[in-house]
Amino acid sequence: MTIRVLVADDQAVVRDGVVLLLTSAEDIEVVAQAGDGNEAVRLAVAERPDVALVDLRMPGLDGAQVTAEVLAAGMGTRVLVLTTFADDDAVMPALRAGALGFLTKDATGEAVLAAVREVAAGRTVLDPAVQRRLVELVVTEPKAPASAPASSPATFPPEAQGLTRREVDVVRLLARGLNNRQVAGEMVVSQATVKTHLNHVLAKLALEDRGALIAWAWRFGLVDNTQQ
Repeated sequence: MTIRVLVADDQAVVRDGVVLLLTSAEDIEVVAQAGDGNEAVRLAVAERPDVALVDLRMPGLDGAQVTAEVLAAGMGTRVLVLTTFADDDAVMPALRAGALGFLTKDATGEAVLAAVREVAAGRTVLDPAVQRRLVELVVTEPKAPASAPASSPATFPPEAQGLTRREVDVVRLLARGLNNRQVAGEMVVSQATVKTHLNHVLAKLALEDRGALIAWAWRFGLVDNTQQ
């Protein structure tokens, strides 16, 4: 099956390089190229690509806005975002808008091709540098008021309704950047228990790995910064 891709980047040199890379793969076809956000949305609607590979910063609409517009059109196109800097303020809006993948522009050609294939299959791809930035945002955001009530299963977003209270606790701690040992310490359980919860969560949400889970937690508001 051929993956049909739209490439949107306002820098012609970068755009041409990405197109050249993608067309070198037998299973990928570049069906359109855009030099700004408005053109990206127009071409996405016209061509209905499987994946829109979108620069985070473009004239007109930025990557987050393009993501929101493309997904709102309901064509089934999935968005993979390219960013020059992992700490770009637009990373979070793009994630919340529904982008499935995030890569920095210093990613290898192999990483870009792999990311296109993963996103086309509906899986999340999160560059390690972007993942670190998400953790930094948790650490630096103001703490919630001490009087704020703890979330109950009834207040979970619909996407998390199938998770248990303890599974949500694991998700929130992992999204803060804690490893399994640290999560176990916070929850006063064994590392084996944490691993079991993590495996259950990944299975329930059909996610591939910890990076995808962190992106999911940010997208649906399950990041916990109250326990710093």
